[in-house]
Amino acid sequence: MMKPILDAHIHFDLYPSDERERMIASFADEGIQGVITVSNHLPSCKENLRLQQHAPSMIFPAYGYHPEQELPSPQDERELFQWIREHHTGMAAIGEVGLPYYMRKEHESEGRPFELQPYIDLLERFVSLAAELNKPIVLHAVYEDAETVCDLLEKHRIQKAHFHWFKGSSDTLKRLEANGFSISVTPEVVYRDKIREIVRQYPLELLMVETDGPWPFDGPYAGKRTYPCMIRDAISAIAAIQERSLEETTTILYDNTCKFYNLSF
Repeated sequence: MMKPILDAHIHFDLYPSDERERMIASFADEGIQGVITVSNHLPSCKENLRLQQHAPSMIFPAYGYHPEQELPSPQDERELFQWIREHHTGMAAIGEVGLPYYMRKEHESEGRPFELQPYIDLLERFVSLAAELNKPIVLHAVYEDAETVCDLLEKHRIQKAHFHWFKGSSDTLKRLEANGFSISVTPEVVYRDKIREIVRQYPLELLMVETDGPWPFDGPYAGKRTYPCMIRDAISAIAAIQERSLEETTTILYDNTCKFYNLSF
């Protein structure tokens, strides 16, 4: 019997509605227990809530504001935070939130100024909200940004932090591990050495797997649509890297995700 798996980070609301229906219908046959669907902004939050109501045993939403975009207006931010507080009982986590690494680098490469501090301030308000609501937090924080994010998490004594698709130094990994923070890897682990090295260094008990779908991948997945079933390849790669059995690795990664997001099946 196929062991169940969970996609720990996907933008399920970004798939077309007919495609989402086909995906949900295929989950049982593919052994997909469910997905954590993260939000980009308030309309995304509302759509993910609707999806949860449509398939409550499979769709588990996180609510937040993706950092790789312009900051929300003060009014939009107030509305978002108010909405999250009103709907927090059914959400799996705060997320996706973090810092705009790629947008900042694009500005810098073009010689345009970029003010990071307002993004740090917004992130701190989300970190504070996660502490207030006693919810996990899902983070877009790669490379050196992860150090700044760790400062905020430690300041607010956050224990459940998920650094999705983590990319960073060995020193940062050691800091994340010391805090007991979780990271997740995508199917990139199948073909990208940097991600494989991260998996080699990090405890399996603090790992999860994700697709970040519908984000597309290269390597053996070039030209293919991203679906949750692809994380089985990632699990196989993790098992080989950490020299564990596929069965044990699948079980531990599944249990990690259930525990982190307070899921029970």
